[in-house]
Amino acid sequence: MITAYTLDGTSINIQPLDLKSAVPHNTLWLDIFKPDEQEQLWMKQLFVEELPELDELDDIEASARFYRDKDGLHIHSLFPQRMGKEIDGINVLFTLRDDILITFREDDLGLMRLLRHYMRQDKLEADNPTDLLLEIFQLKVEYISDLIEDGYKTLEGTAKQVLHVGDLHTTMSELMLQEDGNGHIRLALYDTRRALRFMKRSMRQVSDDEQRRWIDEMLYDIESLLPHTQFLFDKINFQLDAALGFTSLEQSKVIKIFSVAAVVFLPPTLIASIYGMNFEIMPELAFDYGYPMSLVMMLMSACGTYYFFKRKGWL
Repeated sequence: MITAYTLDGTSINIQPLDLKSAVPHNTLWLDIFKPDEQEQLWMKQLFVEELPELDELDDIEASARFYRDKDGLHIHSLFPQRMGKEIDGINVLFTLRDDILITFREDDLGLMRLLRHYMRQDKLEADNPTDLLLEIFQLKVEYISDLIEDGYKTLEGTAKQVLHVGDLHTTMSELMLQEDGNGHIRLALYDTRRALRFMKRSMRQVSDDEQRRWIDEMLYDIESLLPHTQFLFDKINFQLDAALGFTSLEQSKVIKIFSVAAVVFLPPTLIASIYGMNFEIMPELAFDYGYPMSLVMMLMSACGTYYFFKRKGWL
């Protein structure tokens, strides 16, 4: 799907394009989402050099994610996306030129929908491609900040679950999801920092003071968010260790009960096993009160062992 965002005065209009359509002359942003083979052939007219490949979106090398050629600045940026309770990372390729911003992506992104909503409400102030790209990165940083706040709230709930020893399996599953999501958030922050630094270096001659100040503010925000992700990692690991500790404690209690029961019933078992032997000469076998006597001995030995453990504080 190909969508053109055209600039009409101070407003941005959204215009879907088909393969027979030409790119409008006043296009500020061209968004290409899940292109098929025919749409990829159509895209070749937009690039002087080689068309970016879909499998290049996940490359992690800096030289593959941030570079300049005849088609402009190319920036591969990682966006965190919440999907239910999970957080995943979605790569978007930006090609920035003097007259147009081109985005190329394989997955739907909630931030793009939010951006379109702002455009329809005329809440987006961008009159050139660079400002639009910076607006996208600003929304990204704000969204990451919201995800971190959600992480704090979730961990407050899991902490109570761990302390009250509830469903530890559910709690540990939640903590594992938080650990994975926080990893995506931290990776997105590092990736965004690299992208902004690359933009700052590459556009030193063409960007204005306001754009450079904007980039510096976002870099400052990222630096302030990174310690929070580390704190969340530490908090998650602490709660995981605590949950495992409580699990081990509960298991120890069960093992302790079985161990005490085995020791308490050891003397009665010994007495019963002695009188269960089949020797001919056993004086107590002819005793009229031998059976009740053995029962009393087994009961007293069990009670005596239990009392001894209780007095020692082992129960």
